[in-house]
Amino acid sequence: MPTISNYNQFTGRHWETGSVRNFFAQRDFSAPHTGQPYSEAFLLGASGGVVMGYFTFLYEGYDPQCNILTRNTFDPLDKMLSRLGVVQNLKQTAKPQRAVDIVVDTLEGGQPAIVWADMWSLPYNALPADEGMWGAFPLVVYGYEPAEDTVTIADRAGAPLTVTFEEFAAARGRIKKIKNRLLTLEAPVEEKLASAVRLGICDTIQLYTEKPPKGSKNNFGLNAYQFWAKMLTSPKQRLSWEKQFPAGRPMYAGLTSAYNFAFLFGKGAAQDAERGTYADFLNEAAILLDLPALNEAAEKFRTAATAWQQLTGFLLPDDVQPFGESRELMLRKHTLFLERGGAALEEIEAINGRLDEISAAMEDDFPLTQEEVEAFRERLAEQILVIHDVEATAVQALQDATA
Repeated sequence: MPTISNYNQFTGRHWETGSVRNFFAQRDFSAPHTGQPYSEAFLLGASGGVVMGYFTFLYEGYDPQCNILTRNTFDPLDKMLSRLGVVQNLKQTAKPQRAVDIVVDTLEGGQPAIVWADMWSLPYNALPADEGMWGAFPLVVYGYEPAEDTVTIADRAGAPLTVTFEEFAAARGRIKKIKNRLLTLEAPVEEKLASAVRLGICDTIQLYTEKPPKGSKNNFGLNAYQFWAKMLTSPKQRLSWEKQFPAGRPMYAGLTSAYNFAFLFGKGAAQDAERGTYADFLNEAAILLDLPALNEAAEKFRTAATAWQQLTGFLLPDDVQPFGESRELMLRKHTLFLERGGAALEEIEAINGRLDEISAAMEDDFPLTQEEVEAFRERLAEQILVIHDVEATAVQALQDATA
């Protein structure tokens, strides 16, 4: 049975741009403006680039959650591929055996397969079993071996990941809409690259400065920074942190979820909300479009990257224990997965156990008084507004460069 023996692409870090980057590189599709495989930075830019998104969720039976979006989430995969002129060979079936046959046929044809799988159903993600939680993302399959009952996967980690046939089938089949979906891709069309870059930059500017395609204007772009800061410092507001994330376990949950989504979820190791990656895209775009001014915008986004990195210490500071310990543990877990994948599962599960202990302790042993909580939120809001000001300058530079 098939395994692509020369598969060696594990650089991609986000499910969408990373999986496409890995697939393109394995197929030896090279970018004409660099002579190298298409970078994940370039694909991020073409898909719509970066943004600021602020959302809070309160579901019964779960800790409250603060979700910080750092990249365009409005159909980025389809946008990226269609803008680049990529022919998508999509197959999907409701029949389990046919789903297996399609994977096998794809691998026997010499191509890896991009498939969608529920992350809660894949053991290497070390997520607790929960019928109420699901999330399907694309990943790359390059081995399917019945003799070993092993499916071999490239999924964000810098090392191969393996699951059993049963685990793989369950993860692919859990969500009806994308059940057993499989995708292979043709090469980007060189003549469309410049247009794809321009459209991607336009998306970024619009999401920062204009009303979003869906949702409130307070949830996206420069407005979102101001709204988040206001919710931190205006306790009487309906959606304030005082009401949604009061002192105790809710506040801890809000801070750790904000840290996770801004700096770890689908990210590399830089902890900069992907602003450094976007700056890399702008450097490539400057070459492709022959627009040197984009290099100046890139430097502005690198400044924003530094401001975001500094935010980590405001969300979970070392001088408030166990906030600092939690940040270190979350980053350690993330780094272990990126570096070692499933081989680090035992250590990752131990970290999860410690994080659960800390979370439970927040109910009765919260480290801040109410007065200290208010001062904490003020400091956090100030850093959020620092990022707002830096990114306003960066977006203006982007507008000026492409005017």
